[in-house]
Amino acid sequence: MANVVRAALVQATWTGDTESMVAKHEEHAREAARQGAKIIGFQEVFNAPYFCQVQEPEHYDWAEPVPDGPTVRRMRELARETGMVIVVPVFEVEQAGFYYNTAAVIDADGTFLGKYRKHHIPQVKGFWEKYYFKPGNVGWPVFDTAVGKVGVYICYDRHFPEGWRQLGLNGAQLVYNPSATHRGLSSYLWRLEQPAAAVANEYFVAAINRVGVEEYGDNDFYGTSYFVDPRGQFVGEVASDKTEELIVRDLDFDLIDEVRQQWAFYRDRRPDAYEGLVQP
Repeated sequence: MANVVRAALVQATWTGDTESMVAKHEEHAREAARQGAKIIGFQEVFNAPYFCQVQEPEHYDWAEPVPDGPTVRRMRELARETGMVIVVPVFEVEQAGFYYNTAAVIDADGTFLGKYRKHHIPQVKGFWEKYYFKPGNVGWPVFDTAVGKVGVYICYDRHFPEGWRQLGLNGAQLVYNPSATHRGLSSYLWRLEQPAAAVANEYFVAAINRVGVEEYGDNDFYGTSYFVDPRGQFVGEVASDKTEELIVRDLDFDLIDEVRQQWAFYRDRRPDAYEGLVQP
């Protein structure tokens, strides 16, 4: 019998406040569960606007502890209710002055499995993230969930192949890549980089982007979220570039073994020859 996982993702427009944003995602999750999904992931800092378009201290107020903050606690209840694994990207405060761009991973029974903190932090116009976030320091965890081995790589991380590879080496079958990226900056890369990473590392990728224009800048987030398989092929249609959308797709995890046996990229790696890649 095929090892098929029904997976979901949400690309969403900003509602104007955290309460309504979280409530909207709860309803999307319940609908995904009604459609049989067993895992769902949300976009980068899903419960807030993309405030990194500006550099203002007031936006530190969006941060909360992980896992003991209100949003992750609420998502743990949602996981128990729906029986789904949930990938929850939020703005994390660890202690005063220690802030991270983080994704919590919650198992289908509501257990907090751990967190990933974004490693690569941009500082360019419209994406002033170094003002808010420290670089991630918890490595490249892969979480043993009810649906399989799940990793996370956040937005700007996707431009760096090293993390994709480490997640593969750590056993990932599915990697969620929650993002916030706009048309004028990298839209032509969006349908190129994550399929290439899925091929190079021979696993499934869920690429999630925001959609619409928000209140703190003129970034036009273009959606077009998708799932891509280990052959680099889109699983079903790519989402709209203009409207909010819930995507639910069946992912055949047996394809991972098939592709790894056929293409054998992991067999033919040469880590003994790669020392120069990690020299500063």
